[in-house]
Amino acid sequence: MDVTGTTDTTDATGTADATGSTTSTTTSTTTGTTGTTATTGRPPVRVGTLKVPGAVLHHEVRGSGPVLLLVPGGAGDAGLFEGMADLLADAGRTVVSYDQRGLSRSRLDGPLGDQRVAEWGADALAVLDAVSPDEPADVFGCSSGGIVALALLAARPDRVRRLVAHEPPLVELLADPAPYREHFAEVRELHRTRGLGPATARLAETPDGRKPERGHGELPPSVRPMASRMAANMPVFLEHVLCPFSSSAPDLDGLRAAAGKLLLGIGRESAGQEALAGPARRIAELTGAGIVEFPGGHLGCVEQPEAFAELLLTAMRR
Repeated sequence: MDVTGTTDTTDATGTADATGSTTSTTTSTTTGTTGTTATTGRPPVRVGTLKVPGAVLHHEVRGSGPVLLLVPGGAGDAGLFEGMADLLADAGRTVVSYDQRGLSRSRLDGPLGDQRVAEWGADALAVLDAVSPDEPADVFGCSSGGIVALALLAARPDRVRRLVAHEPPLVELLADPAPYREHFAEVRELHRTRGLGPATARLAETPDGRKPERGHGELPPSVRPMASRMAANMPVFLEHVLCPFSSSAPDLDGLRAAAGKLLLGIGRESAGQEALAGPARRIAELTGAGIVEFPGGHLGCVEQPEAFAELLLTAMRR
């Protein structure tokens, strides 16, 4: 893929985005990918697809300069980073994100089943290879996207310059993982037996039923177009991602070998939540990697995108 947007063929079209409004696009064919360039008054977003084993990935590229790959987590997709992607691009970065396989606009070739961290890590590598084939890149992953980012770093440290994994919920690393393992299994079972509402309500609680204070209310305007896609993704996340990812074991030997490239992120507002901040602290302890405290909570990049982007850029310069 040519990240400068150079095209072989061009065809002007109009497409509807998630809000139902019409966006002018330019359809293009590039080496190995098919893409569109959205013109919305903001820096242009080059949208494309990438074929990988078992799936076709939707990806988005904006800006120019050193590549920064953003790996979404949970039921989110590339739209999770709308609030800070332009800020990062304006700071001189080629900002890349994508929808994980089986979520939103990244379709699977076959039936949906439990997802595997190694496969999602290979997807992240494929996107990275498409946009930065000759140079290592900076990588940021949040929540389950942080788990994917860690898998990428452990497997291919040569493709990463600096990586920040923000609150990867790898609960098996905790001193007592059983309550959290059982909590996530309970959430999945609630989804199977009582539906999405009770399951997501229980997910928002701690294992003992407390509801952590949250410093944000409704979704910021920048990510509202993702809301309908996120709602459609949530059953997939609860059934096929939450338990297999949170119970997975990271490659600690690989992470130790690459610890000089690794930083673990913890949200200022979620630092007391063991399932979120505890694994990050434990990985730092086991590997010698550093820790950075970010503004906001588990989704600080959505809650406080300006402050989060500024600190992320600082961390990447370490």
